Amino acid sequence: MDFLGSLYLLLLIALLLFGGSPVVAPTPAPAKAKTKLTNQKPHSPAAPAQGATQLALQHSSPPPPSKQETEQTEKQTLSSPSTAEQKVAQSAEQKPGSPVAAAAPATKNIPQKPEEKPVENNPPAAPVESQAPAGSLDAATKTELHTIARGESLPSLALHYLPQTPYMTRGELEAAIQQANPGKIGKYLRPGDQIVIPGVFISPPVEQPFLVARSFETRGIYLTGYTAGSDKGLELIRRWRAAGGNTVVFDVKDFDGLVNVPFQHPLACEQKHLPIRNLPKLVRFLHSQGLHAIARIAVFRDECLVETHNDLAVQSRRTGRAWRENGKLVWTDPSRQDVQDYNLALARMAATSGADEIQFDYVRFPAEGDQKDARFAYESNHPDWERSDVISKFVARAYSELHPLGVLFSLDVFGVMAWQRSVDLSHTGQDIPAMARFCDVLSPMVYPSHFFGMDGYARPGDAPEHFITESMQRFAEITADSKVVLRPWLQAFAWHTKTYSDAYIRTQVSVAKGQGAVGFLFWNARNDYTKLFPAMAEMRAAPGRFFRGDEIQAAHRKLAASLEPSNPASTSSK
Repeated sequence: MDFLGSLYLLLLIALLLFGGSPVVAPTPAPAKAKTKLTNQKPHSPAAPAQGATQLALQHSSPPPPSKQETEQTEKQTLSSPSTAEQKVAQSAEQKPGSPVAAAAPATKNIPQKPEEKPVENNPPAAPVESQAPAGSLDAATKTELHTIARGESLPSLALHYLPQTPYMTRGELEAAIQQANPGKIGKYLRPGDQIVIPGVFISPPVEQPFLVARSFETRGIYLTGYTAGSDKGLELIRRWRAAGGNTVVFDVKDFDGLVNVPFQHPLACEQKHLPIRNLPKLVRFLHSQGLHAIARIAVFRDECLVETHNDLAVQSRRTGRAWRENGKLVWTDPSRQDVQDYNLALARMAATSGADEIQFDYVRFPAEGDQKDARFAYESNHPDWERSDVISKFVARAYSELHPLGVLFSLDVFGVMAWQRSVDLSHTGQDIPAMARFCDVLSPMVYPSHFFGMDGYARPGDAPEHFITESMQRFAEITADSKVVLRPWLQAFAWHTKTYSDAYIRTQVSVAKGQGAVGFLFWNARNDYTKLFPAMAEMRAAPGRFFRGDEIQAAHRKLAASLEPSNPASTSSK
């Protein structure tokens, strides 16, 4: 046994010396720590931001997952019960640097040691639809992945994307962007980084007019386009609604000719900054507040149009060039077909954007300046016409084109036109009885301070009872053969009166109502309604004395019921 044992030992030593060493697997290098999401369980979807949905984070690691594996993982993640109500659309191929069609909040680069290359997270491949942000307008939205460009900031991004989202103010969208990008939004944005923009409309919002009868009793205020499209304006709108208002009139085009909304037309003046960048969105907001939306268009006084197209202006007989009213180049020729077509195209656009009523102002010829020097196209094309024929035929055409779109049509006219003086009629062309046949509502501007030299009053502004009574009675008399509703513009400014106050406001409303006015509109060019709000509180405290209290939802339901096929005769009320 000793001999055999020694022999076996010698053979083993020889094998080791001449047969090579056994292969030993190398010790694996220590694995790097995995990156974890804050407050997340493995493989669980990130917590959704307001109005958006985040996708599960996918890490790059060797060997990289195949495209099919990545897509399958994302589909499984998105099918979890917490996102069951959200639809997952197919991802669209994107160019480098373009927004992902509906990407969820992208994650930032994983922090690395200085000597290591940063590891990029795979961008999500599938877009996610979601409902509108909480507290905003109801619309299907998505998220977009935005690559930061040099010079961009959070305010500039919010301003850029605001009309594409249901958020009404830049501050609201800024807060939503910060919430959708936790830890990524600092004082400065780094070019090349990608951040999520939540709540982007999947398709442009479409709003329909909220039709009410012409006898709907409005309680309205006027807003410029700049006010209506601003944060201040939105707050004013909410405050007016809370005070008991039910109507807002806003400028689509004022007498300077600048169009305040997106409008593609060869004659439209180009603007870099539009006050109202999404008209259907604004109208939807007004509707959500229970407000009647009136789009105001200053028609023939259009400074921008005549400055860019002198041939469309009233012409001077003396010089052969554009005519000026008291030195100002501001008037288009109301009898020019292309001028009429332009304004009607703008009106149709406002109607199809959801406005409930289209209101024409400056539906007249110029009333001042050297009238004998002014030459108009109709004088050659229709030598037997008067100025009133031009206006009446245009109003009739507008009525026939706008009414089928489901909107009310109203006209603003001078308060003094109630007197039907020949000099006023020959200058303005506003034949009230003829115009009343082709509109739903006539809004005479019965501002007491504007009745200069009338009825022997040195200070007409201090006699609201007389001038509102006299003018409303006269308007009622000359429009008696029509079905038009009289809804006056009243004075919310202190010009040429020492008695302007909340009591002045109440007096106007009370007198107008007593003379058959159906509602009222208040005008202040600066949109300063300081005196109006306390007056509204006092008027609401006396139900029925100053107004009925019509509300748009009830009025809409009542009209809809009256238009049922079982009662076809009732359609005559419209």
